[in-house]
Amino acid sequence: TTPPAASPAGQQPKQRDAFFDNAKYLAIVLVAMAHSWEPLTDTSRTAEALYMVVYTFHMPAFIVISGYFSRSFDMRPDRLKRLITGIAVPYVIFEVAYTLFKRWADDDPTYDFSLLDPWYLTWFLIALFVWRLTTPIWKLVRWPLPLALAVATLAAVSPDIGDDLDMQRVLQFLPFFILGLCMRPEHFQMIRRRSVRIASVPIFACALVFAYWAAPRMNSAWFYHRDSVQELGAPPWTGPVMTLALFGCSVVLVSCFFAWVPRRHMWFTVLGAGTLYGYLLHGFLAKGSRFWGWFDDYQWLHKPLGEIAVTIIAASVVTVLCTPPVQRAFRFAMEPKMAWAFRKDPAEQARSRTTTAA
Repeated sequence: TTPPAASPAGQQPKQRDAFFDNAKYLAIVLVAMAHSWEPLTDTSRTAEALYMVVYTFHMPAFIVISGYFSRSFDMRPDRLKRLITGIAVPYVIFEVAYTLFKRWADDDPTYDFSLLDPWYLTWFLIALFVWRLTTPIWKLVRWPLPLALAVATLAAVSPDIGDDLDMQRVLQFLPFFILGLCMRPEHFQMIRRRSVRIASVPIFACALVFAYWAAPRMNSAWFYHRDSVQELGAPPWTGPVMTLALFGCSVVLVSCFFAWVPRRHMWFTVLGAGTLYGYLLHGFLAKGSRFWGWFDDYQWLHKPLGEIAVTIIAASVVTVLCTPPVQRAFRFAMEPKMAWAFRKDPAEQARSRTTTAA
């Protein structure tokens, strides 16, 4: 979501890749739709099946893309500044905003502020901060992905990790970030081949059929990656099994999803630059609908036409929240400049003097 840095004089600015902007927009639409289905899963087996399938790959897809675009991250001052202003500061702002919103909308004035306990959607920001900050380490080790899977497995069987910084999610989703970190452009070219696109259709169909069968038999909390197996009431041996099984299923469905993402510029491509806006802002409506009891008061929402209406509304709302006007209105919170907070980097000063002289 961070705009590209200014190019040296006489050079064209780097163009955004339409494929990745399209993928981010489509993924955020799926995130919003899945959040709208959550209150319907108790009464609709179909909604539960769709919910489970989408939760298998929508956040992993986001995280893979985040890892892919973190390949060049190092401890250079300008990149550390963007890490602070583009991730850490929005985390603090929205953690406070969500807490105030819960106090008001849920009539819970005693709900405590806690920057160590990410609330609702803010877990992704703190996770991205940790993942990106540790990127140089993952680029240094010889087998980063097997090591990340080992870390995720150990986290899944470690109930004492606790809730601070939502470390269970940070560690259990880590392999997807490392997978993106290890990927190269040619890997995405392989995924986007016609043969993969054709194969993805029966794979998605099988996933939906299996999810429909598993819906009344499986706890969907497995897909959140926020609890240990002990907290889910499962024996410890299921930790390695479920970690590897869910990772494999997610990678397959993420690949199928990428295979169908358009490569060319579409009407929604420009919205891909605003997905973080849509992600964080739609949470107020998603939670507000629960706090205000909309799904309890309007029983028609639990009927097929109601479920379709909820899906369309969720997709429309998040689309609006990704638009450039919304980005401009909330840029102060999402992408603050904060030049006053940082010392001037000598190398940056030298570049600035060179550009001015030219």
